[in-house]
Amino acid sequence: MEPIILASSSPRRQEILRMLNIPFRVIMANIDESITMGLEPEDIPELLAREKVTEVLRTLPAEQEIPWVLGADTLIVKDGKVYGKPENQDIAETYLKELQGSKHTVYTALVLYNGKTKTTTSKTAKTEVTFAPMTDEEIQWYLDTGEWHGAAGGYRIQSLASCFIEKIDGSQSCVTGLPIRELYDILNEQSYSILE
Repeated sequence: MEPIILASSSPRRQEILRMLNIPFRVIMANIDESITMGLEPEDIPELLAREKVTEVLRTLPAEQEIPWVLGADTLIVKDGKVYGKPENQDIAETYLKELQGSKHTVYTALVLYNGKTKTTTSKTAKTEVTFAPMTDEEIQWYLDTGEWHGAAGGYRIQSLASCFIEKIDGSQSCVTGLPIRELYDILNEQSYSILE
């Protein structure tokens, strides 16, 4: 298989690519996330994933042959409010207090650039997550674990936050940040086979 450039430093996304035996290397994309003003929340992840791919392509030498670039972005929405990555523990605490005992929607968009055809393919996955009610003590315990760092909505479903997840309607890998079914689909659409 040809290596893919992953436009993300997310360890979870890297774990999923490793699990699928897809060779990759990471190039971080530093983008301006304020460009999303005025968009519908469900459209934001695809725009940001495209921006990440574009930024990585811009940073590569012009003479370099570029095989594949994969961008991904995850966003949480509840009652029209967007929950990104909390900047500090106080914001993470606010997020958890608002999300506990209720349902929210997670959107993760994938954008794959094919260097041979100079085309991109994109897909967005959507998953509903229901949190059980949490006491202040449980919220503080979770915050003290530090898992909220760098996680949309201030939690990681694949780790200790699973103690408080009552129900998932959709794909857990969408919430983790790299929806596997959608990834498989866009790779197939671009004739990239993982069945080797």
